[in-house]
Amino acid sequence: MQELLAIIAKGLVDEPDAVKVDRDEPNEEGITVYHIHVAEDDMGRIIGKQGRIAKAIRTIARSASIRTEEKVMVEID
Repeated sequence: MQELLAIIAKGLVDEPDAVKVDRDEPNEEGITVYHIHVAEDDMGRIIGKQGRIAKAIRTIARSASIRTEEKVMVEID
């Protein structure tokens, strides 16, 4: 999942070397949180107009997590 999120984020930004994806351990509800870190100048590119790109990234992550039966949440930092 981390690789998938990193590939998606690197394709959207101007500074792909600055992209970093961290994973938190599952919380008490079983939800794993992934944090996408990008350069400050690329925040607008990864979020998109009215958050549409961020919403699409979250949808892809949820769809991919069905195979592993994992509950995921994506945060953009």
